[in-house]
Formats: sequence, structure tokens, C-alpha cells
Amino acid sequence: MTDTTDQPNEILAAAAEVKAQAEAAAETVAAKARNWPLAKIGLGVGIGSAAVAAAVLYAQSSGKSSDRKGSKSKD
Repeated sequence: MTDTTDQPNEILAAAAEVKAQAEAAAETVAAKARNWPLAKIGLGVGIGSAAVAAAVLYAQSSGKSSDRKGSKSKD
């Protein structure tokens, strides 16, 4: 019989390698998540929402051109 305690188990070695790769990948993802430019994203969201609000206000006001005070209707 051969003594297998001196030789590493291939399955355990492969599992340890996969675990190390998964931990390294998790660290990389966490590092990338921390480096998001939140100020630029916030500025973009603010400008975008202001543009949507302006478009809604313009759409509401342009439909009422005959109801304005200064308009003269020809009856």
C-alpha cells in the first residue's frame, strides 16, 4: 500500500484553487464598485429630471394657446 498522506489530493487542490480565484474576483468587483463616479451620476440624474420636468411643463402650456388672456378669437 502507498501512503497518500504525503501527496495532496487533486480534488482538494482544485477546490482550493477555485476558491482562491473566486475570492480574488470578489475583491476585484468590490474594488470596482467603490470607484463609481457618484457625483457625475448624480449630476446626470439631476439634469435629466430637470429636462423631463421642462418638457412636461412645455407640453402642458403649448396645448392651451387659445385659452390665454392675450389671445383674440374671431367670433
